[in-house]
Amino acid sequence: MPSLTEWKVPLANQPRASDYSFDLDRALASVVGLHSIVPNDAFSADTLGTERAGNGVVIDDGLVLTIGYLITEAEAVWLHLGDGRVVQGHALASDSESGFGLVQALGRIDLDPVPLGSSAASGIGDRVVVGGAGGRTRSVASHIAAKQEFAGYWEYLLEEAIFTSPAHPNWGGTGLISNRGELIGIGSLQLEREREGNAEHVNMIVPIDLLKPVLDDLRKFGRVNKPARPWLGMFSTEIENKVVVVGISAKGPAARAELKAGDVILAVNGEKVTSQTGFYRKLWSLGPAGVDVPLTVYHEGVTFDVVLASTDRTKLLKAPQLH
Repeated sequence: MPSLTEWKVPLANQPRASDYSFDLDRALASVVGLHSIVPNDAFSADTLGTERAGNGVVIDDGLVLTIGYLITEAEAVWLHLGDGRVVQGHALASDSESGFGLVQALGRIDLDPVPLGSSAASGIGDRVVVGGAGGRTRSVASHIAAKQEFAGYWEYLLEEAIFTSPAHPNWGGTGLISNRGELIGIGSLQLEREREGNAEHVNMIVPIDLLKPVLDDLRKFGRVNKPARPWLGMFSTEIENKVVVVGISAKGPAARAELKAGDVILAVNGEKVTSQTGFYRKLWSLGPAGVDVPLTVYHEGVTFDVVLASTDRTKLLKAPQLH
């Protein structure tokens, strides 16, 4: 079992207890390290790897909230506590719509849950802590730099993601802790943005308000108890008001339809699309997973129509096993 590497956030970026009105060290003690092993033949192994490490936050007795990609198809999960203990966990649930994942500790972890706050009540400029496992030296004193729509290339859309700066260097599953000591989001990505002529790194955080309506379902069923969105298995990006395919997921509907990187998606069901967000919304408005998705595609000077038989992406995933 490899130990998590020794590193520290630069002192100037570490949070100081005196700057906050809540017990900073107590809150950060409930951020744990997370390490998962995924089978070589898992669907997500090629893109996300077979060994994944990040963070998670205790939100209930033995229940750890993290970012879903760390535990998708995991056959083994370990939780690293601040006192050096390592406790086995079970990948309980993940939700591809929000991006959240849940791990249930299989042993006692005796940590106070971090109370859930309101991400909607947070504002640009608010002082926050992006908490990583290991306390203040592994956490970043940050602020909310933006709250805006975010479209991910993997058929993912958040209506209002939270962006924080400065960025946490080990962002996956970090806890976004408000100035009231409440959990208002979970770290997902590090992105670069242009600011006053300089490149600045920010973290993209999934807002906690997306968890509240689905938490009971995730605990009971391991997924949200409603029909899944249609999935095409297509990686795309937006370039000059065009939706361009940049990759195709093996075994997905787009691969079966022989779509290729470089294709441009012109329309969904006859309706023109000029943005990634518009593409996703039109796709998802057609109905649940399994619905036929008519696309108009441009490829090397030729425009053609093709119908993709969408699917539920979770059907391609290995179910986590309790050992």
